[in-house]
Amino acid sequence: MSTIPIGAPVRIPAWVTDLASFRRWARSDAFPEHGWIAHLGGELWVDLSMERAEHNQAKGSINSTLTMLTHQNDSGAYFADRMLLTNEEAELSTEPDGMFVSNESLRNGRVILAEGDDALEVQGSPDMVMEAVSESSVEKDLEVLFDLYWRGGISEYWLVDVRGPDLRFDIYRRGPSKYLGTRKSGGWVRSQVFQKLFRLRRMERPGKISRFVLDMR
Repeated sequence: MSTIPIGAPVRIPAWVTDLASFRRWARSDAFPEHGWIAHLGGELWVDLSMERAEHNQAKGSINSTLTMLTHQNDSGAYFADRMLLTNEEAELSTEPDGMFVSNESLRNGRVILAEGDDALEVQGSPDMVMEAVSESSVEKDLEVLFDLYWRGGISEYWLVDVRGPDLRFDIYRRGPSKYLGTRKSGGWVRSQVFQKLFRLRRMERPGKISRFVLDMR
């Protein structure tokens, strides 16, 4: 992948015109290391904004907890951000903030790792994806991906928003025509994919960066 200085523009090759050509570019050494670039429903999206500390910490806490849970249960593979996900039916190729692929999804072909364990791309319909909302990703996360992830057959969509004082943590399950919200009780929300209840907490630390904890039971 090519290194682009902070603040420099991203040059998209003229031959990148559809999902197939975007995937070739994304898996090549010429694809930028910095920034977020995706093919979403026939359009190219580029976001070169810097990541804020609380966004990074919330995302990291969720990813580390779910990685540990996946390892403990030997239930599949959990991928943190920067892993490419492609679903051809939804015309989608993007890097979620996190995603989970169960062993069953790998066995039945819902998900394919094109080049084995060291694949550059997850193809198909993972069991769960997670996005943490930032100022530059509101439309993408709350509207565009809300539709495309459903069209891609993804069972659960986790949405996290820690931008304001009122932390948002929601798990949406795939319904017949759209994602449906999962009812909460005392801040806890159930994941059918992981068969557990989860709760995200912000721990305020005066003079220090807030810490986030993903509780589960």
